Amino acid sequence: MKPSLNLCFFWHMHQPDYRNREGVMSMPWVFLHAIKDYYEMPWLLSRHKGLKATFNITAPLIEQLNLYRDPLKNDYFLSLWAKEPSLLSQEERIWLIKTCKSTQYETMIKPIEHLSLLYHQEILSDAELIDFEVLFMLAWCGNYLRQNHTLVKTLFQKEKGFTWSDKAQLLQALCDFIETILPFYARLQEEGVVSVSTTPYNHPILPLLLDSFNAKRANEHTTLPDNPLSLREDAIEQVERSITLYKKTFGKAPTGFWPAEGAVDEESVEIYKERGIGWIATDEAILFRSLDDDTRANLYKPYVFNGMTISFRDHGLSDLIGFNYRFKTGQDASAHFMQVVEPIAHSQENATLFVILDGENAWEFFENNAYDFFTALYELISVTDWCTTVTMDEVSRMKHKGYLEQLSAGSWIHGNFDTWSGHSEKNRAWELIYQTKRDVENYDGLVSQEVAEEIRFHFLASECSDWFWWYGDDHVTEFGLEFDTLFREHLIAIYHLLHMQPPSDLFIPIMAHKSAVSFLLKPQAPISPLIDGKNSSFFEWLGAGSVDESKLYSTMDRVRGPVEKIYYGHNDVTLFLAFEGQIAALEKQGQYLEIIIEQTGEHLRFSMDKPYEDKDTTFIIGERMELALSRRHFKEHSSVHLRFEIVRGNEIVQTMPGYGALHVDMDESYANNWFV
Repeated sequence: MKPSLNLCFFWHMHQPDYRNREGVMSMPWVFLHAIKDYYEMPWLLSRHKGLKATFNITAPLIEQLNLYRDPLKNDYFLSLWAKEPSLLSQEERIWLIKTCKSTQYETMIKPIEHLSLLYHQEILSDAELIDFEVLFMLAWCGNYLRQNHTLVKTLFQKEKGFTWSDKAQLLQALCDFIETILPFYARLQEEGVVSVSTTPYNHPILPLLLDSFNAKRANEHTTLPDNPLSLREDAIEQVERSITLYKKTFGKAPTGFWPAEGAVDEESVEIYKERGIGWIATDEAILFRSLDDDTRANLYKPYVFNGMTISFRDHGLSDLIGFNYRFKTGQDASAHFMQVVEPIAHSQENATLFVILDGENAWEFFENNAYDFFTALYELISVTDWCTTVTMDEVSRMKHKGYLEQLSAGSWIHGNFDTWSGHSEKNRAWELIYQTKRDVENYDGLVSQEVAEEIRFHFLASECSDWFWWYGDDHVTEFGLEFDTLFREHLIAIYHLLHMQPPSDLFIPIMAHKSAVSFLLKPQAPISPLIDGKNSSFFEWLGAGSVDESKLYSTMDRVRGPVEKIYYGHNDVTLFLAFEGQIAALEKQGQYLEIIIEQTGEHLRFSMDKPYEDKDTTFIIGERMELALSRRHFKEHSSVHLRFEIVRGNEIVQTMPGYGALHVDMDESYANNWFV
């Protein structure tokens, strides 16, 4: 059998609807990802003749991209950014700087020397703030702009001493650039380089709109919101509005949909099919549950259910790109990817592999916005004779398909709906939607067609999956309260449109105060625990720092590995580490814990099926993994950064910590900390 593989890359482009009651976008992420990712991703592909991919572009993203024809009217952040600093109020200035400083430091701010210097200043003069604003915007400019746009290149060369005129010219140039993004996708689609799909209008979890009990079908242990309503009419309207916008944008009807968050059930498939949609995609967990068989060989082909072509993503390989390859060079990551997928080409005929993931949020964690990775990967694929890239439209026309008798309800995150339902905060948001819906249905006054349409807009916007993503304790953002306010404002606006007093509940934040730094606790005192693989004494690790991996999920999610918490600390001569989680359940044969010491480049690898000990190292695995490393491993470095990987063959099971690298200062004495 001659090895061959159809490789289907599917990149999901989405932002929630940031428009408030006045129609103004309250956060700048559409604009920033537009100048960094939305043009860049198809451009990177188009540079390699013969390569193909699929892009999903959601309706809120399309509509908000179009608002940048008048940026100062429609984007609150840009209206502040464009002001003379002396005209900003103190509150505006603080929020503006907070938003700018939310940018990834290591990969986006640190490489720009003057921006890094200003980032660490407590107070910025007006002139320094202009420099900070311009450099912040340049930091978000992708490689296409840096390589091809004259003004962007000129401002990079200028480095500092920018003027208000520089800001005005840059803003106009970037808004002009944004207007070229959607036409670029349309052209590539006409040329057959890409397929372009879309998602129900406001990115809702369609199965939960149809029937909230789907949450319990996917996870019998979940808790449902009180007094639920079927929002089936809304679900249908979400699909139909999206189709209408797609036709207006691209001049033809969509052939496929990416259900928001890969959320599917049998009824939603019927809704798509009745409206002319020919294909959808979701996660491997849905396939395995639908077949009641988790044999991986079943994954590598499209399936048909009720006349609908459905593709199921390889979760692990998708996560390699989204979460693991940021820590490797472009050459190493691309070589690893091809090494991992090649056995699929050899194992079965007509294999089709679906790699489906977020197309925008991962790249800011890569060096150079993942330019080196994609360049190396696409070049490698171009010269690999056993690998052919295909679009989802081409997949839908393939003859070699499987057939499903049933389709399990679930999403691409753990195969269930727990990310959007079950937690008290998430359920509270649903209950407020249901209550608002009942109040509108019971309203007996006259409503004009214009007001009715505004009410429909706010209802559909309130059903966006993104609000529920940030509620609960599974994802964290420093902008949680802003998201919470946006959600509740949609419902408040409905009451105001009907000249009704909104219930007081809608003015009470749903979200408990959470900080994105709560996952990390730094060490408080020296420790010298016994390394025995047991959590035998609380006092042994008293004073240790910890990293809670379960809280390290923000705009993206992934398969959550076996390690849930890392403890770390040291004395004068030794660093101590403990890894807790589902350790006892791990298949330890053939698995390794790999430690990368960034300052020295040393890689330490420990087999997880046996202990290890020498004069500089002790490794024991029992109830948990415990490790002692002599500081001699760090050579002349007292301050080091460590990364950890659990590896099985070529598969990277988990990369830790999820935020990058663990910083340890072996010279820290903790003299200012003490226990009573």
